[in-house]
Amino acid sequence: MNCDDLFDKLLDAYGVYYNVTDEGCEAPFDAEAVFNGKQEQYFLMKSAKLSEMTANEFVFIAKRDSIERDELLKLDSTAWDRGINRVTPDPTHKSTDVTLLIIVNELDEETAGLIKKLKHSKSYKLGLWGFGRYKAAVIEAPAGRVVTNRLGGDLKRLVMEIYK
Repeated sequence: MNCDDLFDKLLDAYGVYYNVTDEGCEAPFDAEAVFNGKQEQYFLMKSAKLSEMTANEFVFIAKRDSIERDELLKLDSTAWDRGINRVTPDPTHKSTDVTLLIIVNELDEETAGLIKKLKHSKSYKLGLWGFGRYKAAVIEAPAGRVVTNRLGGDLKRLVMEIYK
């Protein structure tokens, strides 16, 4: 499978539950997917609200022929900054996940080792107002190889389902 085919299939997979944009995305990304969820619990009627929680996920997708250390670090910091700056923490905020997916034709071992070390997190009001987590994956499209950071296990499963 080449980069373009995998890119299209990823957009289709995310398009089921996310708002996906691949036209007019802000550089350096080729597509973005946004999920905003809200859960409310009531007691008998809406005026007796027991709880309310919001959860968000911002997915940034980049397509490259190959990726070097400097470009990976730039994409990493840009995705985290853009995602976490969209958060509006308040008592109902539960979590915000920021996800970076990079699709490449070639991946060298040095860059693959660096991906595993990428991590960011943020806590709001000592966790009482929620938290932010970071997931990252680089996919070597022709080989079907997926390298993720510590929290990216679900990304690897998603890509492996696409390859089936």
